[in-house]
Amino acid sequence: MWKILGKESLYVEFGYVFQERLMEVASELENSEKFVDIVKNSEIQYLFNGSTETHAFNIFPDKETSVEDIQYMADIILEIAKREDIVFVSLDDKYQKCIVNVRTDEEPELIGANRTEGYGSGKIFYPILNSLCQPGRQNSGFE
Repeated sequence: MWKILGKESLYVEFGYVFQERLMEVASELENSEKFVDIVKNSEIQYLFNGSTETHAFNIFPDKETSVEDIQYMADIILEIAKREDIVFVSLDDKYQKCIVNVRTDEEPELIGANRTEGYGSGKIFYPILNSLCQPGRQNSGFE
């Protein structure tokens, strides 16, 4: 059976269980109210890389979350990761590789009403390619 932070879970609910368990485990620590509030307002995305057999949890904090609060959240997650009595992901009580990413970037929309202009056609890369292909451009690495 799969376990996320010690709680049995089905594959389809890994993100939800991870968020729930992070808040539960952190509540045992001092001054965890701020952490619980940040995680509660964050979006959790779960991914599995089959080629490396690595589980990944992407945490997207709320847009209003300050840099200091994001660092605070990351510190608490590291503190939880150092605990020997709990494993982030296990299968039949055997350790599974896992990474936790705290992300604040925004993915471009490739389709839909709010599509990022030029992204699907590659137009966004034209200025970069043109700057690399200009004649007379000197490579400063050879100086």
